[in-house]
Amino acid sequence: MKRRNSVGSLVIMALFVSGGLFAQTKAPVIKNGETQIIPEFQDSEKWIRHDLWVETEFDTDGDGKLDRVHVGVTRPEQTETEKLKLPVIYVSSPYFAGTGGGDKQYFWNPRHEIGATPPPRNHFPPIKARNNRPVISKSHTATWIPHGYIVVHSSSPGTGLSQGCPTVGGDNESLAPKAVIDWLNGRAKGYTTPDGKEKVKAYWATGKVGMTGTSYNGTLPLAAATTGVDGLEAIIPIAPNTSYWHYYRSYGLIRHPGGWLGEDIDVLYGFIHSNPANCEWCDDNVRDKEMAEGMDRITGDYNDFWAGRDYLNDLGPLKAAVLMSHGFNDWNVVPEHSNRISQALKAKGVPIQIFYHQGGHGGAPPFKMMNRWFTRYVLGVENGVENDAKAWIVRENDERSDPTPYADYPNPDASPVSLYLAGAAPKIGQLAPHPLSGQGTETLRDNVYFTGDILAQTEWTNHRLMFVTPTLTKDIHLSGTATITIKAASSKPAVNLSIWLVSLPWKTRNPKITDNLITRGWADLQNYKSLTESEPLVPGKFYEMTFDLQPDYQIIPAGQQIGLMIFSSDSKFTLWPEPGTELTVDLDGTSITLPVVGGAEAYSKSFKNDSH
Repeated sequence: MKRRNSVGSLVIMALFVSGGLFAQTKAPVIKNGETQIIPEFQDSEKWIRHDLWVETEFDTDGDGKLDRVHVGVTRPEQTETEKLKLPVIYVSSPYFAGTGGGDKQYFWNPRHEIGATPPPRNHFPPIKARNNRPVISKSHTATWIPHGYIVVHSSSPGTGLSQGCPTVGGDNESLAPKAVIDWLNGRAKGYTTPDGKEKVKAYWATGKVGMTGTSYNGTLPLAAATTGVDGLEAIIPIAPNTSYWHYYRSYGLIRHPGGWLGEDIDVLYGFIHSNPANCEWCDDNVRDKEMAEGMDRITGDYNDFWAGRDYLNDLGPLKAAVLMSHGFNDWNVVPEHSNRISQALKAKGVPIQIFYHQGGHGGAPPFKMMNRWFTRYVLGVENGVENDAKAWIVRENDERSDPTPYADYPNPDASPVSLYLAGAAPKIGQLAPHPLSGQGTETLRDNVYFTGDILAQTEWTNHRLMFVTPTLTKDIHLSGTATITIKAASSKPAVNLSIWLVSLPWKTRNPKITDNLITRGWADLQNYKSLTESEPLVPGKFYEMTFDLQPDYQIIPAGQQIGLMIFSSDSKFTLWPEPGTELTVDLDGTSITLPVVGGAEAYSKSFKNDSH
């Protein structure tokens, strides 16, 4: 009897565990097309946490063995006690184990002439490893686990406890998260240790995966998606770096990311290389060979090295649904990064939405948008998100949680309006809606010690050229990318070229991020023919070049003037040559095109009184 009771108890327990006699925890719970919080999943003390190593298909550290990446898993206890299988929200990063910090002695010194060999720099010392805690990161666990997901983290190759070398956009940074997704689907091998043979399987995963992250962590979802890996159903990249050439160069010009003057791709390599194993081999072969030979910090030209780190070139296999997020005033990862990919995916027919806000670096879409996106594409719930607006824009005075829906970005009602220059240097000239012949040339003298914001506020200076519209009597709505065509000559074989579009008068008292700078751009006049091949300028010879400023979407209020500022060295972004280079602009050969909602008619009405 005792034995039969014992067996009976085991049978009852087995039925309980499998959900045969008692209802299992229901997961996920869907209401109004969104996952809801599951009370049974909220107690973080009951979550199961473990780490493992997934074997990749590459060997980048020269040890003759396939690299393994470190993976951390956090899942509800019901995936064990009730044998629940759940979808995964996955975050990968090179930052989880710490970084090299911001000590400028390890950055490139920008104080040298354009086109000159830069002075050598010091390399980051080894990164002090954090304690080998079993959970790589806790990011996103509190958000997504209660909504019925497992959260998985992994460290990028050569960072943390992941083997291999950091390549900063190389193929292994795409293939590493692919391997993790393959493991979640039973197609790759996972191990309990970095070098052992004891295998571990993701028996608790449905195989459906959504990825997200911000900045570098937002780049890696896109990188993974370009492999076309089965199981990666949706990604939400936030402020992603979609091309390292576009991050460190601008139309051939050496251009540093905002806040990181002197950073280049080899600096970022040292900033993230936190796994000391085979460090010398990685330094010799990646940093000192591949990067040193390919990055070209002298001409800034686009080449095969940079092309291999440009995800626009790899979109062919991508099939995951993409919800992109970016700030129009992000001067670290500038907004063209998301715009260029979203436009390409739109043409490709991949499900795509974009969320833009008016802030700086980072900034996720509202949780409701993210929830609906993952519910539709990871869980496969028909909630109609594909019929929602294609673009969601946070207006200048609105909260980030309250974006305005638009049919698309750029606004379909926007069309180009060209403006032409009338000179008055060293004072402020005019922007006119029709060509003004016979304007001749004007010359500015480069001086990096006059910052852009100072130059924009100055009434009289020979260090910039400024041209403004009349004062707006009605608001004007810009949506899209402004383009400048400039005809200019330099007194030296190379010159920085910086363009700001500003709203004047410049506000100095508690300005909002949208008050003064509308957008900006940079270019190397040496690349007037091609981005892949520059040529030294003949001093005094005029060259014509057309290039885009950064995309934008904002309303310039009545009472302001739109100003085009042309100057040379931009102290927070470009190299710092000795002052004195002269940049001469042919005003008749220079114009700027603005993306105005309502086109030329709306632009014209912005300068007329209501009585007209």
